[in-house]
Amino acid sequence: MPHSRSSKKRVRQTRTRTDRNRALRTAFRSVEKRIEELVAEGKAGEAKALLPEAYARLDKAAKRGVVHANKAANHKSKLARRVGKAK
Repeated sequence: MPHSRSSKKRVRQTRTRTDRNRALRTAFRSVEKRIEELVAEGKAGEAKALLPEAYARLDKAAKRGVVHANKAANHKSKLARRVGKAK
């Protein structure tokens, strides 16, 4: 348990940042899962329409430091490849 005033503030800041990071991470994972579901159902057109949203969410997460830029690029590449093969 923190005792000093500054360490109590750090706990509050950490909690706020964790919540924000979790929201960003959940957002891009949700879109990825939705694209995967659409590909599995054979709805390549709808999956392709969701790609820009997935790219935007991944880029924002990378920009904010939630995920590394290379990880975001890998996810974007894999999604594009799966959607491309679904056609």
